[in-house]
Amino acid sequence: MIDDQPVLPQWERGTVADIVPAILEPEDDRSILPDEVVDAHSVVLLVLDGLGWEQLQDRARIAPTLASMQGQAITTVAPSTTAAALTSIVTGSAPGVHGVVGYRIDVEGEVLNMLSWRTPRGDARDRIVPEEFQTVPAFLGQRPVVVQNAPFARTGFTRAHLSETRQRGWRTLPTLPVEVRRAVSSGEPFVYAYYDGIDKIAHEFGFGEHYDAELAACDRLVADLMMALPRGTAIVVTADHGLVDCAGAERELDPALWPLIDRTSGEGRFRWLHAQPGRSRELLEAATAAHHEQAWVRSVDQILDENWFGPTVTDVARRRLGDVAIVARDNWTFMDRVEGAGKSLIGRHGSLTRAEMLVPLVTFCS
Repeated sequence: MIDDQPVLPQWERGTVADIVPAILEPEDDRSILPDEVVDAHSVVLLVLDGLGWEQLQDRARIAPTLASMQGQAITTVAPSTTAAALTSIVTGSAPGVHGVVGYRIDVEGEVLNMLSWRTPRGDARDRIVPEEFQTVPAFLGQRPVVVQNAPFARTGFTRAHLSETRQRGWRTLPTLPVEVRRAVSSGEPFVYAYYDGIDKIAHEFGFGEHYDAELAACDRLVADLMMALPRGTAIVVTADHGLVDCAGAERELDPALWPLIDRTSGEGRFRWLHAQPGRSRELLEAATAAHHEQAWVRSVDQILDENWFGPTVTDVARRRLGDVAIVARDNWTFMDRVEGAGKSLIGRHGSLTRAEMLVPLVTFCS
């Protein structure tokens, strides 16, 4: 399905940023979750990185457990990328508030990779302190058990979006439900769990048999959780974004743009251009002329006026944005000179197509 217009986050109707508040501080008149979840003795929120709603619907036979759960599609945030969306999920706030506005973010002229917490100068954890970069408390200030990949525990990104939580790392996929069960059985009222396999496989292999095998494994993971958890436990499954197959659709930014560009940030499907001083209008016009058929080209002011990053954008978050955004349509992805040659991913995300923006919000109550 080709999207004529970008699919914007549905801030008024509910996005992934509303899930944690609905669990931890429910409001009956606004809850996006059914009453049986809100009233459950314990709730497990499982985030399956990269599981888009459209991809799940197309493969329901491969994932019968997920397909049988109650729920519907919900929008993620903009950009539809892991760092921004996971931070929105755990903080219950939009990127315009928490300030994690993408994958590669401009920090006073230096571009920070959020997931590796590195800049071109190397490891940035001492220079750009994660806990100071993102200050909105995770989980509304509560300290739940977080079950995620054990090696992630001390990364800069974990420190930025999961500060002060209690980490319990899983080491192989079958141990994830073991850790969740132990936490719930010990009396924890809320457990957050994260698994990134679908995203990894789609990046490397696209949507073939590797993807199907990974989705089937995730479905078994959910089934195992259903069997393992005590009665009175609710399971909520969602994702941070969907994916698009971009094989063969990579293109360079038009060479005519580079004299107007000081630096770039973002990623291939949501590329920020930072203009040379005084040349932002000229850059917008040139980028629109060069790429309007492959992308939604917007000025930062247009994006803010349309609430892409939420109804509120702090001064800190605003300073981390570029001047012109090239937001890919269809399956295009825009490479640049800085991100590096040879970085070829098949499955990608970041843009505002239905395939990327719609994610599941499905539930099960024992």
